[in-house]
Amino acid sequence: MPDMSLPSLSFTPVSPAIGARVEGLDLANPLSDAEAAALERALVTHQVLFFEKQPLTPAAQRAFAARFGSLHVHPVYPNVPEQPEIMVLDTGPHNVTDNDVWHTDVTCIETPPAIVALSGKRIPPNGGDTVWASNIAAYNGLSEPLRRLLDPLTALHDFTKSFPEWRHNGDPETHARWRAARDRHPPVTHPVVRVHPVSGAKALFVNENFTARIVGLSDRESAAILDLLFDHISRPEFTVRWRWKADDLVLWDNRSTQHYAVNDYLPHSRLMHRATVLGDRPVGP
Repeated sequence: MPDMSLPSLSFTPVSPAIGARVEGLDLANPLSDAEAAALERALVTHQVLFFEKQPLTPAAQRAFAARFGSLHVHPVYPNVPEQPEIMVLDTGPHNVTDNDVWHTDVTCIETPPAIVALSGKRIPPNGGDTVWASNIAAYNGLSEPLRRLLDPLTALHDFTKSFPEWRHNGDPETHARWRAARDRHPPVTHPVVRVHPVSGAKALFVNENFTARIVGLSDRESAAILDLLFDHISRPEFTVRWRWKADDLVLWDNRSTQHYAVNDYLPHSRLMHRATVLGDRPVGP
């Protein structure tokens, strides 16, 4: 449907639970206030927005993402030297991906990202899709007794769970950068169920990459509940899958989603540029 305030801008749902294709914008041009507001409204509604044929320079991608807030500089991944807020994900035989696990980006910090903009630069001829899941749909898909159990709980999110030392000690410079990042990012606690700061919707806020344990439960109880939730979130009816093309850009609400980068394209490679908008501290029910 078109946005009534901007008739040329339209949003077409891609799946019932999550995702919409956007038409009517050239993201290389600065967004007007009305356009930025329309995208923010659509992002809350659809959670993931897909834009096609958007050949953005790193500077243009940074300017687009910065319309939604302050940008994060990743402590471990490489970036574009002249645009440090643009993270480079260059994966293939030379650098095997570590994103083929369900995750919400950077939940190991006090104020995890609110919004992420990912641009496809070099796409393999087959494979390399990304799958997103709606944490809101996943929460609503649980039974009422389980929702009541989860609502007051908190969980520990740990930088080293996603970035283990063994993966980053290949040379002294890389190891030193990892140690500095670890020291700057001690484990943090977030609610197991997050209330979306705009819509008020409840969403699961645990992910396999960063969530280490549920606070106040035994190791066995925590593992059992987290395993159940990790499995539940990935049910196909909560998801949307995108087949990348060069110059696609995907914008997603990191507060209410998680995603999985499908690692099925070797021996080919994939190059992506990511801009990450900082959010606020998650709040539970």
